[in-house]
Amino acid sequence: MSATGPHDVVLEGVSKALGGTRVLRDVTWSVPVGQRVALIGPSGAGKTTLLRLLAGVLAPDAGRVSVLGRDTADLHGRALRRFRREVGLLYQHDNLVPTLRVVHNVLMGRLGHWGALRAALSLLVPQQLGSARAALARVELPHKLWSLPGELSGGEQQRVAVARLLVQAPRLMLADEPVASLDVRLGREIVHLLCGISREHRRTLIVSLHALDLLGPHFDRVIALSDGGIAWDGAPAEISQPLLRRVYGAQYESLRLADVVAGSGAT
Repeated sequence: MSATGPHDVVLEGVSKALGGTRVLRDVTWSVPVGQRVALIGPSGAGKTTLLRLLAGVLAPDAGRVSVLGRDTADLHGRALRRFRREVGLLYQHDNLVPTLRVVHNVLMGRLGHWGALRAALSLLVPQQLGSARAALARVELPHKLWSLPGELSGGEQQRVAVARLLVQAPRLMLADEPVASLDVRLGREIVHLLCGISREHRRTLIVSLHALDLLGPHFDRVIALSDGGIAWDGAPAEISQPLLRRVYGAQYESLRLADVVAGSGAT
């Protein structure tokens, strides 16, 4: 799928091996500013590795990764810290600090913008409290400001993680199977929320998804990874059962993908 205009992500011939296994092979693709992209594919296809490359957590073994106009291989020290301030990464598990109240967990999204002194002070007197309140209101948890993570449900904890992403205000939002541990209803809420934030603020969003019935109309584009490469690139409505059989191979039956295709609009 081609698109005109500026791009937040450009990969050129990218390969990456982990533990002696080639995870990504010669991947070339790009994502325009503001686009909402879903990554799908079987376990081991390279979705998490790809997201970690985009976040600057990993470096490619070959090829070039350009994110927000910067080659990630050239980022070190202060430049890398500035880059990570502009790229938000939401994990499958919320990664909240269990001993800190919700307000502090949310304001951790500002750590890349603050100096060490202000960050330490915020643990005593929360800084930018209004931003935390506004972010929690956006995810419908304004009454949980002073709660501890252990007092929240799994869905509420993941929404706190989304609130943390909101106060970070990154230009690029990445999410690695953020709803895998939630039920379908809560999963839809998180996906709807992330896509709404992307649409409202024109932020590029790339989400890896295990549950294909969450694709729906939220995403502009779907990238299917298989065997370390891009097996398919298109619109959600164009996904078909033959395509999923080809992409998922032996995992197609075990994942019961035929049961969810009808719900996602594919035929």
